[in-house]
Amino acid sequence: MNCFSTRRDFIKYFASLGIFFISIFRFSKSFAQTGRSQKSNPRPGRVVIVRHTEAVSGNGSVSSEAVKQMLSQGIVKLTEIADVRKAWLSIFSSNETIGIKVNALGGNRICTHPEIAYAVAEHLIAAGIKPCQVIIWDRLTAELEKAGFTIQKGGSRIQCFGTDSDYEAEPETSGSIGSCFSRILSRLCDAIISIPVLKDHDLSGVSINLKNFYGAIHNPNKYHDNGCDPYIADLNSHPYIKNKLRLVICDGLVAQYNGGPAYKPQWSWPYGGLLFSQDPVAVDQVGCQIIEEQRKIKGLPALEETGRPPRHIQTAAQRNLGTADLQKIEKIII
Repeated sequence: MNCFSTRRDFIKYFASLGIFFISIFRFSKSFAQTGRSQKSNPRPGRVVIVRHTEAVSGNGSVSSEAVKQMLSQGIVKLTEIADVRKAWLSIFSSNETIGIKVNALGGNRICTHPEIAYAVAEHLIAAGIKPCQVIIWDRLTAELEKAGFTIQKGGSRIQCFGTDSDYEAEPETSGSIGSCFSRILSRLCDAIISIPVLKDHDLSGVSINLKNFYGAIHNPNKYHDNGCDPYIADLNSHPYIKNKLRLVICDGLVAQYNGGPAYKPQWSWPYGGLLFSQDPVAVDQVGCQIIEEQRKIKGLPALEETGRPPRHIQTAAQRNLGTADLQKIEKIII
């Protein structure tokens, strides 16, 4: 006997079955992403600072050998795994595509140094990740070129290119933002390493890791009111970033304590350091502390006194993205 009394009942049954399986798929995907995010950030609140006196010279040139040493020291100290290869593989899997989000907006004087990004790529390759599974990226290909990166799209080598106009067709919302995300972030990458620059910002106070992802959306110009707060925190709350960001390595070889985000030589200094963390908020708070200390040394008022306190860091902590309380941050200096 046919268990469906009418053709309409038959259609309704299979339609509901389809909805059931779609719900199961979405739940499973969400569960997997959440689990991966928790696994990939087992050390909330830990920030490792590695400094090297020969990392950057007086004329701004970077020592690739010093950078490689710093990366090995930092990843080992951060993960507490003595074997460098195993340390990287405790965060990333060899079958994943890893996106290295750099910051090239400031040109070749105040940007993520290519020497750092390519050295990170080499570490990943040494850990078993194929070169073509490593994508160095930012907003525009032209900005990457200007910053000294070698553009490569396709083939078997390390990839490097900008989003340009390749954004998702439909905007996504996250709190107060509504933006189309770069398809490099949304579709190509399984995991993200953020390599921002340690620098001041004329509106948000500082521009370190959290603000680095303004380069991942099509309309960052909309989100600069009120010192970019709560927009920066809301953007970083989106699953594309929250669930994929595994590691932050802040480029502080040449840092800037005032006049940012554009390069101002009179307010830049050779800090000669890299900041490592799996906590996207803690690394910004420690970076902000370094900038505030340099401002004090140079006789400048605190950021709050200038009317641009980096409120977005505290807001990000309130969104449970990481730790902003310096008393609870484990800061390790090498």
